[in-house]
Amino acid sequence: MEYNFKELEQKWQKHWSDNKVYKVEVDNSRPKYYVLDMFPYPSGAGLHVGHPLGYIASDIYSRYKRLNGFNVLHPMGYDAYGLPAEQYAIQTGQHPAITTENNLNRYREQLDKIGFCYDWDREVKTCDPKYYHWTQWAFIQMFNHYYCNQAKQARPITELIEVFAKSGTKGLDLACSEELSFSAEEWQAKDEKEQQSILLNYRLAYLADTMVNWCPALGTVLANDEVKEGLSVRGGHPVEQKVMRQWSLRVSAYADRLLTGLDNVDWSDSLKEIQRNWIGRSEGAEMTFKAKDSDVEMEIFTTRADTVYGVTFMVLAPESELVDQLTTPEQRAAVDAYIVETKKRTERERMAEVKKVTGVFSGAYAINPLTNEEIPVWISDYVLAGYGTGAIMAVPAHDSRDFAFARHFNLPIRQVVIPVGAEETDPATWDDSIDSKEGTMVNSGIIDGLDVKDAIAKTKEYIAEKGIGKVKVNYRLRDAIFSRQRYWGEPFPVYYKDDMPYMLDDSKLPLELPEIDKYLPTEQGEPPLGRAKGWETEEGYPLELNTMPGFAGSSAYYLRYMDPKNDNALVGKEANEYWQDVDLYIGGTEHATGHLIYSRFWNKFLFDIGEVIKDEPYKKLINQGMIQGRSNFVYRKKGTNTFVSYNLRKEHDVQPIHVDVNIVRNDELDMEAFKKWSPDYANAEFILEDGKYICGWAVEKMSKSMYNVVNPDTIIADYGADTLRLYEMFLGPLEQSKPWDTNGIDGVHKFLRKTWRLFYKDDVFSVSDEKASPDELKALHRTIKKITEDVERFSFNTCVSAFMICVNELNDLKCNKREILEPLLALLAPFAPHMCEELWHSLGNDTTICDAQWPQLNESYLVESSVTYPVSFNGKMRFKIDLPADMSNADIEKSVMEHDSAAKWLEGKTVRKVIIVPKKIINIVVG
Repeated sequence: MEYNFKELEQKWQKHWSDNKVYKVEVDNSRPKYYVLDMFPYPSGAGLHVGHPLGYIASDIYSRYKRLNGFNVLHPMGYDAYGLPAEQYAIQTGQHPAITTENNLNRYREQLDKIGFCYDWDREVKTCDPKYYHWTQWAFIQMFNHYYCNQAKQARPITELIEVFAKSGTKGLDLACSEELSFSAEEWQAKDEKEQQSILLNYRLAYLADTMVNWCPALGTVLANDEVKEGLSVRGGHPVEQKVMRQWSLRVSAYADRLLTGLDNVDWSDSLKEIQRNWIGRSEGAEMTFKAKDSDVEMEIFTTRADTVYGVTFMVLAPESELVDQLTTPEQRAAVDAYIVETKKRTERERMAEVKKVTGVFSGAYAINPLTNEEIPVWISDYVLAGYGTGAIMAVPAHDSRDFAFARHFNLPIRQVVIPVGAEETDPATWDDSIDSKEGTMVNSGIIDGLDVKDAIAKTKEYIAEKGIGKVKVNYRLRDAIFSRQRYWGEPFPVYYKDDMPYMLDDSKLPLELPEIDKYLPTEQGEPPLGRAKGWETEEGYPLELNTMPGFAGSSAYYLRYMDPKNDNALVGKEANEYWQDVDLYIGGTEHATGHLIYSRFWNKFLFDIGEVIKDEPYKKLINQGMIQGRSNFVYRKKGTNTFVSYNLRKEHDVQPIHVDVNIVRNDELDMEAFKKWSPDYANAEFILEDGKYICGWAVEKMSKSMYNVVNPDTIIADYGADTLRLYEMFLGPLEQSKPWDTNGIDGVHKFLRKTWRLFYKDDVFSVSDEKASPDELKALHRTIKKITEDVERFSFNTCVSAFMICVNELNDLKCNKREILEPLLALLAPFAPHMCEELWHSLGNDTTICDAQWPQLNESYLVESSVTYPVSFNGKMRFKIDLPADMSNADIEKSVMEHDSAAKWLEGKTVRKVIIVPKKIINIVVG
């Protein structure tokens, strides 16, 4: 019987599906293990070979843990809301649900072909009302809770209302948008609308005026990663910064817990560092600078209060409300023009472009609270509204961006720190700011002569004592904007009464997305839901017109997988207590500062309110690398339709052109397929080398525009799913990026055929029950040891190499023993499940190989009975000798001296020393 991968892969995929082989339930008799892939968004293009890399790795590990006796949860679903489907709906009029369903079906078909062990009974889709019911429920819970900094916990808003009624804000330390102060009497004197407005200042889900990336052409707010160089990634439309009233989640309340929680998870140091930098904890002082001849005060946050004596100007973020208050009539036109320009750049771009210096003078001056010096107030986009207070004190002598700004606009630079081992110099001679982390204070009033550490402490103490400011911990992490002006998203469970937001009752969930006639904003500029008829409550109150962003549905999906059919809770108590958290999470680094922050926040909130039992959602996280495209090129003689083969191209004036890699094999072009590929090339002529057209190649991003996208369906049709799985792992370490090169896939496919032939002789199944030889047992157990160790450290590429070595050894030994081949199948099954399942049943097993046992290592089979020693004389190797592994040094020396090959090297010589390194070398020193 030949290895007919097409037939057997279809056979076993159907068997696994029909028999629910991968179905999993709570089973307290077995330890649990939860393996999760990052939520995919299914595009119309379907999968290319780069997409399954992480899925294959997680599948291998899931199967491995099941073979080791674990009850493995390995689910899959879809992040089904997205801008592409909505844009397609706008262009074609087709409902995005139809486009999305087509994409989901395409993804599912491709995933099934690869043979993943997903429990499809647990499938979730974010666009399913049964799923987003619980996203809406979670949002309501956040609206109905605030965060107590003292308790470090989310608490019910009803509790806060009671406190306000009894004692106002006295003694409270709460996460909020703005520090408020009022008495119980003042609270009780306010009407319902005023009270609700105040509560929005504390709710974890709240409405507020926020600076957003607004894209007029798309009619929606965009996330930072949806904008590049001032244009939308989707469509390339202009994007501007705009203040809009938006829903936000108070993620910043959890900043400290998000930071400290990183100490308790098994993530890479680089990923943790990315999150730590994004959260951005800094200790410092918040100080007040008063504007000259004005009641306006500027709050600034600084980690270096000691450098206040070096402040020579202030800078406001362009979005700061202080800009309008401080700009003088003479500067109004210049400031307004500058604001218009800065709206075209996202905050991320502004942070990245450190060398670009722009700004405008407001016309106003501030008073330095320590020196009473008047200092000019400027406006520049290198200051961000969301970090700190949106205003900074500029110390150009000791900050690079401040220094560049001062140089550009000819502003004073005053040195206040002399670094250790240096002397005070004239800033006019500097090329950049100088380091101020360690040194002695100069030109600094009350702290003159102190070292930096003591100066910081004394300045903090002084400003607190004088009421100039207060000591504070600040975070870079900002609240998450949670509104989108789109149709295709989760509806908010929100209605409005007297312009204030209220939540629907839980019994009204899910609030389903309504039908509308067009997927565009209304003529009045409202979001698309403004087109929905009857979009109001039974009482006639209008419902929210925005929808939730894409990350809403992906923030708690891992919890829903635990209990996807539960109609009464996001996740039931029994399911959550059993599955608890994700043991292994695999996905891309691009989610480090988005999804991973938001989902950790979401989980911590649910933990606070008693809905889940674990504070952190993901124990171990691995970022798989990217599979890059291997592009191919043809070379057209300029001005002709003649194409020159790669090695002859330098003899002609040619133009390289990307060609579809699917009509190239081992860099050899299928010339007839090329002629059919495009009408432009139907009459192509070729200048060949040795009768072949050889293409050039390069490693680039896998992209349709470069014609280097490889469809896994094609690979599976030509080589089979098991070959695809093995080859993707064989390409290189899981966490590194590597190029796809179909040229190397033949070797992996031949390995599978060679493995198959261990079981078949002359196409007849031929497996013996004879006892295995020591060499066969050694080959097997060496492989058990290697594969177990490598799988545990996710070194799958070295596993494939080890399998190849083992099969070659067994082939050389002509091994067909059940004692060897049956455990070999269990080892290989996570990597090549289809072929292994077929051979497992051919061996007479009537249960799935998924429920076999992982082979146990017997170290005794690896003990060497003999050792081949290289024998050297005066350091030069002269011959080799085989000796028993347990031979004593005295017997080794005697055997060597008596060996025939030693005679000529000993003749006429005196043995001065014999050096024996057991099981390695023998060196005889003669003279």
